[in-house]
Amino acid sequence: MSETKDTIFGKIIRREIPANIVYEDDLALAFTDVNPQAPVHILVIPKKPIVKLADAESQDQALLGHLLLTVQQVATAAGLTNGYRVVINNGADGGQTVYHLHLHILGGRPMEWPPG
Repeated sequence: MSETKDTIFGKIIRREIPANIVYEDDLALAFTDVNPQAPVHILVIPKKPIVKLADAESQDQALLGHLLLTVQQVATAAGLTNGYRVVINNGADGGQTVYHLHLHILGGRPMEWPPG
């Protein structure tokens, strides 16, 4: 497991700060982004503190798969039947600002390409 400083996401997991939580299980938590970049913008995070995708280890394989299946379930519950984008920012050059692995679900409008 990667060591991580406490982040806003850790505080959300522990319910120290409020969030609009839309899904939770033993491994993951999903909540709406406070600075949405699309009509639907939900973050899916592991409860295990992994700093960034590049820090995931082989023993995290099942957790990473669980996160993707959670994205699918949350997107369906959010009504994103016409499609959505999943984004993982990794490190400073990748645009990561919170150093706790998280997956962005973006939907509710057509997405542009290239994305950034």
